[in-house]
Amino acid sequence: MEIERLVVGMYQTNCYVLRESITAKNCLIIDTGLEAGPVVDFLNEHKLKRATVILTHGHADHIAGLGILRAEYPDTKVYIHKLDAEMLTDSEQNLSGLAGIQFSTEPADVLIEEGDMVEEAGIRLEVLHTPGHTQGGISLYSKEEQIVFVGDALFADSIGRTDFPGGNMEQLITSIKERLLPLPEQTAVYPGHGPITTIGREKAYNPFLQ
Repeated sequence: MEIERLVVGMYQTNCYVLRESITAKNCLIIDTGLEAGPVVDFLNEHKLKRATVILTHGHADHIAGLGILRAEYPDTKVYIHKLDAEMLTDSEQNLSGLAGIQFSTEPADVLIEEGDMVEEAGIRLEVLHTPGHTQGGISLYSKEEQIVFVGDALFADSIGRTDFPGGNMEQLITSIKERLLPLPEQTAVYPGHGPITTIGREKAYNPFLQ
């Protein structure tokens, strides 16, 4: 698997572009960020023909780039957890007003939940429901590649904030401890913001998980 990390928008959101190989022409995008211009530039530069998007949750800094991406790639298929689905179509729920915009877009094509397998662009990811930052927050795990994309659930030395509507600190800690920390310690953790870490490192040193 080829993984490109693009840091986009004023909130420095990590957008991940996954390809089966360096020569693959289809890709799987995890979160578009607030402003998807750099993502579209990457797709054009590498002459990618088709993009599929999985959203780890419905906050504007992870979904608002869908507007630009769908304009450039009208056939883009979008996945989101069923509990965050309305955040795509409701600017109040997705908190886009905090970013100085009022963003809404078309509904997702596919609603997913715990245990689902997403298979797109030659890539296979298991859906882990990790609520607490939002009620429909998910992580995406590849056992074969020993990687997990965690959105805003878990960060290097930190965890996602829970003071927005739908947030719950106790629920988030439980999600992390029950869904993420049992993964093999060498599993690479790709968060929604900030540097890549590992399950073992966060289990040992993250002050919120001790």
